[in-house]
Amino acid sequence: MVERCIMIFPEFNNMRIIDEMRDKYDPLVSHVSPHITLVFPFCSDISSERLKEHIEYVLSDISSFKVMLKDITPVQSFGNYLFLNIQVGKEEIYIIHKKLYTGILEPYLPKWLRSREYHPHMTVGKIESGEDYEAAILKVKDINDIFETIVDKVSVEIIDENEDSIIEMEIELK
Repeated sequence: MVERCIMIFPEFNNMRIIDEMRDKYDPLVSHVSPHITLVFPFCSDISSERLKEHIEYVLSDISSFKVMLKDITPVQSFGNYLFLNIQVGKEEIYIIHKKLYTGILEPYLPKWLRSREYHPHMTVGKIESGEDYEAAILKVKDINDIFETIVDKVSVEIIDENEDSIIEMEIELK
């Protein structure tokens, strides 16, 4: 069984700002680059070839698109998170997410996501302590930078036993 995740790894000219936030607040900063999750971590015996065929098929009519992220929202519905919000490109990401969770990936849609709406975002923090979380919210509330880029590929990562991200494949968008 291989643990995988399917993501977008956007690259911004001002990525340093995101990196600095994640250095302070995201425990996964040393394991995975800043990302937008499309398919949440799942364990399967699906071969790389079958997975690639599925992704290429469901994304065959998806073209590159612009994303713009701005504003950080505290989210506590399942932990103390800080989400960088997607302002432009949210609909495209939502469609890709829905398409990926069909066919061979349909059984891997998490139970918690069956009763909730998927909200595309980039996680920039997960803070354990409530006190530290409140302090982090105050520190990031005035960050109003805009992060823009073109999404032109979707990546599949393997999550190794140390929780490190190893890129298995990248599928280019039209």
